[in-house]
Amino acid sequence: MKVLPRRLTDDVADRVRALIAEQQLEAGMKLPAERQLAVQLGVSRNSLREALSKLVSEGVLLSRRGGGTFVRWQHDDWSEQNIVQPLKTLLHDDPDYSFDILEARHAIEASTAWHAAMRATEADKEKIVLCFEATQSDDPDLASQADVRFHLAIAEASHNVVLLQTMRGFFDLLQSSVKQSRQRMYLVPPVFSQLTEQHQAVMNAILAGDADGARQAMMAHLGFVHTTIRKFDEDQARQARITRLPDEQHIHSREKKA
Repeated sequence: MKVLPRRLTDDVADRVRALIAEQQLEAGMKLPAERQLAVQLGVSRNSLREALSKLVSEGVLLSRRGGGTFVRWQHDDWSEQNIVQPLKTLLHDDPDYSFDILEARHAIEASTAWHAAMRATEADKEKIVLCFEATQSDDPDLASQADVRFHLAIAEASHNVVLLQTMRGFFDLLQSSVKQSRQRMYLVPPVFSQLTEQHQAVMNAILAGDADGARQAMMAHLGFVHTTIRKFDEDQARQARITRLPDEQHIHSREKKA
């Protein structure tokens, strides 16, 4: 395939970024089909492919073979420097600190849900609904990213910048420390169903302006997540111990020789 001039590729990439911002596409949400997007932007499919490839390499987009192109979750430098880095050191020394983060989320997200129910604008509510719908993706990686965006959309709707930035920092940590566990939750049908019901309960309370209901629904949801992730970790540790046990046949052989 012929490589297009860099300036044209950059221009189309910038137009794709603008489209994402204009349509408020959140992490986990799918871009329009290539043919439709090319028409919408008024560019050739060849130039669009080059631009999408550039955005994928920059971490802005995520491409799934045969599945389309999706928006990837981002975080900003403020949360990285002021919140994430010190906690990353703790997690490196002891991964169990991830559960401390989950416990901290109980207090923080109970507040963001409560304030969101009180302060959310119509635009905020629309974004929360879109993020909720994106969690229904069949791809566990995209669903878990959309899960993150759902919670961050609620934090944004709280209109408290300190709570929002703290949440962004926490989720950057959780994306790396318990990413596999989050994806596993979306691979187990009963767990996926419960997550969907819990998210919907939180969303409905916020849309209805029920602050106390939103807080209670969020607390119930986070309690479930905490318990489920801990169970996954315990099961994984148990399986690891089993693989380290001496072979039963080898043990019997040694007993006979004795």
